[in-house]
Amino acid sequence: MSVQDIDVAPQRSSRNGGRAARRAVRAAPLAADLRPVRAGLSGGTYRPLSDDDVAQVHEAVLTVLEEIGLSQGTPTLIEACERVGAVNGSDGRLRFPRGLVMDTIAAANRSFALHGRDPKHDIHPQGSKVHFGTAGAAVHVVDLENNAYRESYLRDIYDAARIVETLDNIHFFQRPMVARDITDPREMDLNTLYACLSGTSKHIGTSFTLADYVPDALEMMYKVAGGEDAFRERPFVSNSNCFVVPPLRFAADACDVLEECVKGGMPVLLLSAGQAGATSPAAIAGSVVQAVAEVLAGLVFVNALAPGHPAIFGTWPFVSDLRTGAMSGGSGEQALLTAACGQMANYYNLPGGSAAGMCDAKLPDIQAGWEKGIAHVTAGLAGTNIVYEAAGMHGSLMGFCLESLFLDNDALGQALRCVRGIEVTPQSLSIDAMREVCMQGPGHYLGHGQTLDLMQRDYYYPDLANRFSPKEWSEKGKPDIVHMAIARKREVLDGFFPDLIDAETDAWLRNRFAIHLDRAAMRAG
Repeated sequence: MSVQDIDVAPQRSSRNGGRAARRAVRAAPLAADLRPVRAGLSGGTYRPLSDDDVAQVHEAVLTVLEEIGLSQGTPTLIEACERVGAVNGSDGRLRFPRGLVMDTIAAANRSFALHGRDPKHDIHPQGSKVHFGTAGAAVHVVDLENNAYRESYLRDIYDAARIVETLDNIHFFQRPMVARDITDPREMDLNTLYACLSGTSKHIGTSFTLADYVPDALEMMYKVAGGEDAFRERPFVSNSNCFVVPPLRFAADACDVLEECVKGGMPVLLLSAGQAGATSPAAIAGSVVQAVAEVLAGLVFVNALAPGHPAIFGTWPFVSDLRTGAMSGGSGEQALLTAACGQMANYYNLPGGSAAGMCDAKLPDIQAGWEKGIAHVTAGLAGTNIVYEAAGMHGSLMGFCLESLFLDNDALGQALRCVRGIEVTPQSLSIDAMREVCMQGPGHYLGHGQTLDLMQRDYYYPDLANRFSPKEWSEKGKPDIVHMAIARKREVLDGFFPDLIDAETDAWLRNRFAIHLDRAAMRAG
């Protein structure tokens, strides 16, 4: 017997329609602040590093920055960092005295939001608040209907954005694929941005190949926002910026892009993505140290350019399978790395972002389930503010699956429920409920008022995952969750076309830029 099957009315003259009506009432959507899971729940209960471990990592980071430093800085970067106290050595390495690093950490912006065009999607990455979203640069789409991988196209980015717009537990949309049907890099960057803006009102993250492309992108964003001032007031796109090439080298083109984005008012994700055993130390602690050091160097640079500019502490160290050198995004070591980086961001009280959920499994199968589930929960419980690549990613970042967005939305709901934890209050300790049920009532809690009160507010129910009994499952035609995800994908892509760029603005953009997506085709499925 299930909760839904219990008739809670003490008296009734007829069962006809009563149970269905009560189920409908209980299934009605709750206000956002009463839902069992939601964006911004606070984690931080899982700490893979002890307090002493954190202190040692921090001290090692300061030593690396002061004694080893980073090489290959651009002239502008070196000048800006020297102006605030960095030292450019005769060996070409830019070093950061610990006083400078600590002053930068102390002065960094901790209060900014990552805005959506719809304010209900605003993200506030403070403290240990947790948010999940997409990201990546997959070059293939996982085509479940044909059990194959194919090249990713611009339309796939737009379709992914549309799907994410409908899913409650995916809180932002960072470009997860490369539009391989566009060969010109400028046009690819601008069309990627356009596809994202057309598909979702949630916060968007994207990247740019060269600094020369940024002014056009800013022009597009300003136009969609209704003007430059409006965008700067509520920037709804951030720049994902791999400003370093690990180990401990600056990436010239990305640093130039970073400067232009800071000037244009875009929040920036300072992204360090070394690979343990290849471009960062094989020791997990050492990989954390290098990533933290690289990102703090970027934070000095950003704050030298524009003190207090919104910047995300983007420690993204990845893991190698040391037998082959291949990336292993679904490993337990990866889950530990991500959680430890989230913990270090919390230690510095900096808005932090790391990657989790980019499984090695090629398809949404049982391997994908355990790889994603472990990573989602550990990243969330560690209090990682912004968890990137948490939905849709397969094949160690090589493939993106639209159907997995629906499956991962369910998984992320479960992970968020773990993040929320257990509320212990005089009411939740349930002594009165036990007294009523055991001494006065029917001997079970199924119809008890506390049960009915908490069944929606405290319990998360997945959308696609089924909890039928084997008999019910058989009677319903033995539904398969992957086939259900395929059907849901078709339903959304055939029927949901968000009107997020008005016709006049869209016409202006098409006259100004070479937009590849046909407006009529976008709305025809």
